[in-house]
Amino acid sequence: MNDSVKLLIVDDEIEYRETYRMLLENRGFIVGEAGSADEALDIMSKEYYPIVISDVIMPGKDGLYLLDRIKNKYGGSVEVIIVTGYGSIENAVKAIRVGALGYFIKSGNPNDLFMEIDKARRLVQFEKKKELEERNNGSGLFLHQAENPRIRKILEDIQILSDSSCNVLITGESGVGKEIFAKHIHDSSAVADGIFMATNCQAFSENLLEAELFGHEKGAFTGAAAKRIGRFEEANGGTMFLDEIGEISPSTQVKLLRVLDSRYIERIGSNKKIPVNFRLISATNRKLQDEISRGGFREDLYYRINTMTIEIPPLRERREDLEGMIGFFVSRLSSEIKKDIKGPTRETLRYLLEYDYPGNVRELKNIIERLIVLSKDGYLRMEQVEERKAKGWNTNDDGASEILPYKESKRRFEKEYISKVLSANQNNITKAAQFMGISRRQLFNKITEYKLKK
Repeated sequence: MNDSVKLLIVDDEIEYRETYRMLLENRGFIVGEAGSADEALDIMSKEYYPIVISDVIMPGKDGLYLLDRIKNKYGGSVEVIIVTGYGSIENAVKAIRVGALGYFIKSGNPNDLFMEIDKARRLVQFEKKKELEERNNGSGLFLHQAENPRIRKILEDIQILSDSSCNVLITGESGVGKEIFAKHIHDSSAVADGIFMATNCQAFSENLLEAELFGHEKGAFTGAAAKRIGRFEEANGGTMFLDEIGEISPSTQVKLLRVLDSRYIERIGSNKKIPVNFRLISATNRKLQDEISRGGFREDLYYRINTMTIEIPPLRERREDLEGMIGFFVSRLSSEIKKDIKGPTRETLRYLLEYDYPGNVRELKNIIERLIVLSKDGYLRMEQVEERKAKGWNTNDDGASEILPYKESKRRFEKEYISKVLSANQNNITKAAQFMGISRRQLFNKITEYKLKK
């Protein structure tokens, strides 16, 4: 049985939760707790638990309600085991009919519960493997069709790395696809079946980043209403990807160095040492050597994270790959948006091949996605973008097309795109988030950011 499996115990009786937690933690599981269906859903919106063990009978919203919500939102990526007493086995049978994997009778033989958990683990891993294969069919093609010599050399180096667990530092301009290469390193490694835990260090404040990475105990600080498993702990047995590592504070750098040296972490609010074993891949668009000279980055940490360095060239220096990448994004995005797209017109293709892409691969993807959204007849035309110039693209007085700065263009596109998806899903945030492939919380934050009507 996989010792790093995460489970969420849901029961309104704290005595049962503590019993299950002790029983499961003694077997090496990572255990979270919730006292109600609503609390469980709130925890799962912030942290992924592949297996949920829930009591059926709870005050207010019961285990069947929780089961229904989990299956509607997470599908096969989360398995639910129902816990019941002898007098309510019919509820467990009903739960299985509507999606529960199995049930465990309270006060039954713990081995029965372990058998159900192992079954759930194998099913979740099967779903993850299917998802991984689908992703690899996309990102693998994206990389392996490359013709640029520097990219081909990088792919050869990654293949050499497949038998190694050394730390890797990926450098390059913003938007060059550093996470895609990091994921490819993970998928080519011995821990490919493990989790790939990506964290953008720039997206969190100093204190919040530490809580995300190390986790915390309940009551460790104001707002810590429940125990939280950190990302280092969650990445155990897999790969930890720290994007924008040059943004982390000096104090967090010290703590990261300690983790890499000792292979232990301590949750905030606890002095218990928890062993972790993950492969670290870091990425930055900064010149860390310059940061070291200025005192902004620790030299000892720098040498610890870059056993091997991979520098990704900007898109303007790999034009031989542009046409293949355009075709890749047209095929993939048109499938995601569910539109029959024939391709760009000759004039549009010429423009896309000649443009310099200051935002690199991310900008190319954004432009293709916008062209697909605006296409009316299956062809991608720059003229259709010009008609929407007030929403992201501009036209000079002489009629030549130009592009707004990347961030502004992306912002306007996102606002328009999210509005359309919400409208198509009758403003149902959960369904819209599922369609977009993001979490409900991420979508809600975007709705708030762009002041869209909910």
